[in-house]
Amino acid sequence: MVAIYFSGTGNSEYISRRFSDLMGAECQSKEEDVDFERLLSGAETLAVCYPIYGSLVPRIMREFVEKYKNIIGEKKLIIFCTQMMFSGDGARAFARLIPGCEKNVVYAEHFSMPNNICNFFLFPIRDKERIRKKRAADKKLEKTCQNIRRGISKKRGWHFFSTVLGKTQNVTFPGIEEKGRSAFAADQDCTGCGLCVKRCPMQNLELADGRVRQKDNCILCYRCVNLCPRRAATVLIHKKPKRQYKGIC
Repeated sequence: MVAIYFSGTGNSEYISRRFSDLMGAECQSKEEDVDFERLLSGAETLAVCYPIYGSLVPRIMREFVEKYKNIIGEKKLIIFCTQMMFSGDGARAFARLIPGCEKNVVYAEHFSMPNNICNFFLFPIRDKERIRKKRAADKKLEKTCQNIRRGISKKRGWHFFSTVLGKTQNVTFPGIEEKGRSAFAADQDCTGCGLCVKRCPMQNLELADGRVRQKDNCILCYRCVNLCPRRAATVLIHKKPKRQYKGIC
């Protein structure tokens, strides 16, 4: 078994690595410089994990799937998506990327994780939420691994009402996603340290004359917003965060 994940600020990484430890799977970030064709070809089962954005698979993962869909479509699939509140059919959204692969899905689950949108007043960063959701995620992961070992199949997001709930978000989110390509901004507190440039998963940022500039390729993962030591980086919501999200651990 091989586990592949994309994680903006650490939630999906936690689920993928914790699952891999429990199941003895090899775990790789989509961002790592590895031979994915060889890695995927050698696996019988592929576990994927990603944060769900507006009930859609993040563009960075959609591009990954498009590149390797002929290989992925032949594998047994375990699908995990992380979400702040609800996504409806967030796990099934991955299966829809490859026509005909739904029959290969042996397990699908959603994990409620702490908020990482650190500069929106309705979603404050709270330690109690982080601790509570980590405990719940650990418990669900243990149950998930027990079910998989026993051959019990569960497919979260496959119910009709899950699809309807997903459509309340995924009908409108493509427009937000497209607008978000140029959503990055750095305010006057930016020192040009280059941390956001180095860590951006889409190589969307570059330093020019000591300032950070974008290449209109943002996916709204909020990594730069939560990493910036001066809290100068924002995406879409251009308000300086009072507290940044530093991961579930």
